Parts: sequence; C-alpha cells; structure tokens
Amino acid sequence: QVQLVESGGGLVQTGGSLRLSCVLSGGTFGSYDMSWFRQAPGKEQEFVAIIDQRGISTAYSNSIKGRFTISRDNAKNTVYLQMDKLKPEDTAVYYCAAGTTWSITGRNMSYWGKGTLVTVSS
Repeated sequence: QVQLVESGGGLVQTGGSLRLSCVLSGGTFGSYDMSWFRQAPGKEQEFVAIIDQRGISTAYSNSIKGRFTISRDNAKNTVYLQMDKLKPEDTAVYYCAAGTTWSITGRNMSYWGKGTLVTVSS
C-alpha cells in the first residue's frame, strides 16, 4: 500500500526558508506525478505545486510562484518543496499527494500524506 510521509515543517520568521520533504513507500515513485497542497486554518485546501514523473515539467500556484521550488529525486522516492521568502500567509498544513494524471485538483490525487505544519511568524 502506498504511503506518503512529509517532514520539514516548523516555525520560521517572515523572509525565512524551509524545505519540505515527502517520501513515498509501497509503490513505484517514478510512476506518479507529485504535488504539494496546503490548507490554512479556516480556509479551503489550495494547490501549491506539481512536478511530473520525470521531474521535467512543473507548475505552481500564482500565490507562491517565484518563491517556492518543487523538485524530486526518483532514486530516493522523495519529492521536495523549497520555500523561500516565506510570508505569514504561507502558514498552513502542507500535504504531498501522488497522482497518475497531471492535475492541480485535489480530488484527482490517488494518495495523500498526513501533512506537516508550517508556521511563519511576522
């Protein structure tokens, strides 16, 4: 059974950086497009970034474009989200997701991690 485990969340000051990691087990990592979503308190889930199976194509939400970078290492079954120039509005639980189709819609994801909390202080 496919499992996704995120790590790397924490408390950071405005303007700081964090790198999130997500490890996939129980499946063939290279067969999935990998995505990051986030959900802030009291708000709906929001797409953040996606990377294709080979790590060649990426797409980002406009709210984080130019500040966040998604990447993957298929040899390590891991997808990353480098977050720079963090803002208080980036505070949220960040989830990684695996899907078999290129989509920025959460309902099209096949598997989800349990999330990691990112808190950006002002």
